Amino acid sequence: MQRTLVLCKPDAVHRRLLGAIIQRLEQKGLRLVAAKLVRADRQLAERHYAVHRGKPFYESLVQFITSGPTLAMVWEGRAAVQVVRALIGPTDGVQAPPGTIRGDFALSVQNNLVHASDSPQTAEEEITLWFDPEELVAWEPCDERWTGAAAG
Repeated sequence: MQRTLVLCKPDAVHRRLLGAIIQRLEQKGLRLVAAKLVRADRQLAERHYAVHRGKPFYESLVQFITSGPTLAMVWEGRAAVQVVRALIGPTDGVQAPPGTIRGDFALSVQNNLVHASDSPQTAEEEITLWFDPEELVAWEPCDERWTGAAAG
């Protein structure tokens, strides 16, 4: 199983879209293994966006992610990185197709609701930035006793 980091950025929190975003990830069959509502400080934001340091939009990224609460989550599943990236769509909500999270809800390039790791190795690095190992909860789907399905 692969894990990936998903951040519901301050615009997603302020617009009350957390439930809709989580629902799409769950419906795709991914498992939530960690979640916490945080207010990222500048140090965390700079470490998270270090790859963009020196680019013209770097400072606005840091300011935006520190401007309000962020829901940090770790999701697990087969090809989780690729699956989540497909669900969220391209960075620019205008270019994101309908049916993707950004295509349906994003307002701009910067206010694009979510961040998702772009590779398995980036996911590992980002997860360790946002979560301590003991915050990750490994679990398996329940059996029919919990779903109410009849035994076959």
